[in-house]
Amino acid sequence: MPTTFASGPVRVRVPATSANLGPGFDALGLALMLHDDVVAEVRPAGVTVAVTGEGAGELPDDDRHLVVSAMRAAFDALGGQPPGLAVECVNRIPQARGLGSSSAAIVAGVLLARALVVDGERRLDGEAVLRLAAGIEGHPDNVAPCLLGGFTVAWTEPAGARAVSLPVADGIRPVVFVPAERGLTAAARAALPATVPHGDAASNAGRAALLVHALTAEPALLLPATVDRLHQAYRADGMPATSALVSDLREAGVAAVVSGAGPTVLALTEPPEDFHPGTGWRVLRLGTDVHGARVGRGRLGHAERDPVAAGRKS
Repeated sequence: MPTTFASGPVRVRVPATSANLGPGFDALGLALMLHDDVVAEVRPAGVTVAVTGEGAGELPDDDRHLVVSAMRAAFDALGGQPPGLAVECVNRIPQARGLGSSSAAIVAGVLLARALVVDGERRLDGEAVLRLAAGIEGHPDNVAPCLLGGFTVAWTEPAGARAVSLPVADGIRPVVFVPAERGLTAAARAALPATVPHGDAASNAGRAALLVHALTAEPALLLPATVDRLHQAYRADGMPATSALVSDLREAGVAAVVSGAGPTVLALTEPPEDFHPGTGWRVLRLGTDVHGARVGRGRLGHAERDPVAAGRKS
């Protein structure tokens, strides 16, 4: 069946995400109130990408851009490629910091492509979108909260990724500490051992289960629920400042973890007023995004083109 493309621009707003959340390695994630806005339109020929904000002047402006490559993969799944594309990205999610910038780009690309095909939702339903996005990213822990919003539990079956979104309890106040330096997920994964002691795996299974309860019903248990013995200690040598900040926050009674592969630190509750992370950290106090990715029609308004990050800074 031939593919018919929609006329006019489509747009998507995608949230930043924090994955792992301590013991929930490659499974748990949280959507945050910090967003990229992306607009795309079918053109007669060629590919153009305009980037404002995070990554401007650094990211590719052609088919190599991750939003476009994700769109290409989705168009293949939808039955055909458009003659050309124009893409505009207003980026607020810090790049390569452990806040899901690549997952946001992938989810944006897949959803934009689906919206640009007249019967795209019939051809590529929500479960298929998750499977495709997770396949491009390599794991579902960031794409799931980006798509679904809230607190998500993701897993992979033979047919691909699946996920559920759970409501977040009152009292969860995510704060992220973003350093100037960047990190690479591949390097962080390379630091992990091929095997771990059985006791460490058992400990993490219990803490991850407790974390589901703490995040959805009893935030008072967040500190013990975020104890990790599976990945953070192995990565500590590669990001000592991150490891030190996590330790300092936890000693102050704050449920702090490495956000994704780092180097950003996520605190699930507000630190004490007299807590100071030291120099070199940008602090963003963010709510939890309960909606996930949102698709619309038309171009971005003036306010939506503002690349300044949301959240109070200190």
